[in-house]
Parts: sequence; C-alpha cells; structure tokens
Amino acid sequence: MNTSESNSSASRSVTLAVIDDSAVIRRRLVSMLMQIKGVKLAGEASDAVEGLDLIRAVQPDVVILDVRMENRSGIGLLEDLKCDSYMPIIIVLTNYPYVAYRQRCMQLGARYFFDKTTEFPRVAEVVEELASGKDTARESV
Repeated sequence: MNTSESNSSASRSVTLAVIDDSAVIRRRLVSMLMQIKGVKLAGEASDAVEGLDLIRAVQPDVVILDVRMENRSGIGLLEDLKCDSYMPIIIVLTNYPYVAYRQRCMQLGARYFFDKTTEFPRVAEVVEELASGKDTARESV
C-alpha cells in the first residue's frame, strides 16, 4: 500500500493473505473479499509456519489471521513477524475472542481483532475501507 495515497479517496490495489487452518473459512473469506474492487489475493496458508513464509515472500498489505491453528498459533506468527522489518495490517479473525488473546494480538501489532461467530462481515468492511483509501486506522473494540 502506498502511504502517500492514504488520504486519497480513489481506490487502489490491496494485496491480501489469508491464514486459517479451516479450508471452509479460507474459501468463504476469499470468495467474500475478492468481490471488493481493488483487492487481490496474494496467497493462502493453512498454518502459521506456511503463513509466515507467505508473508515474508509476498509482503501482502493485509493479512487475515486465525489465532488457533494446528502446529503453531497465530500469536506465535505475530511474535515472529514483530521481529521483522515488514509488518502488514493484521486482521485477527478467531473463534476464541478472549480478552487475553485480543490484548496480546494488539500488543504484537494486530490492528483488528474479530470474533468469527459474530463479526465475520466486519472483515469485509475493513478490507473495503482499506481498498478505497479511507482507512480510518481504528482498532476493533
């Protein structure tokens, strides 16, 4: 994302990576988000190890990240990413919306933290905002 365009209302291209151990959730997210003008899929990963490799390889603008996955947590991925020089906009989407998880994710650089069961559509709202250049940089409550 070009920060010099952050005040522009014109749409721009936003690259996106989806990291979730559920193929159903990944398909649903990709299907929903690819309908937004200016959004391009950079890749998908089914676990945190693949996800970290993907982020480092393609440097997407936005990452949608699950907290609990098979071999490593999304929090572990965030800890590793925090040491890197590149940090995309992180949207955490989880079935485990515990306060401690939320606080830790935000501490590690996540900008948004949503509950899959009640806030799934908010992901599209945020991505659409980012693609339109109207990112208000608000954090989820």
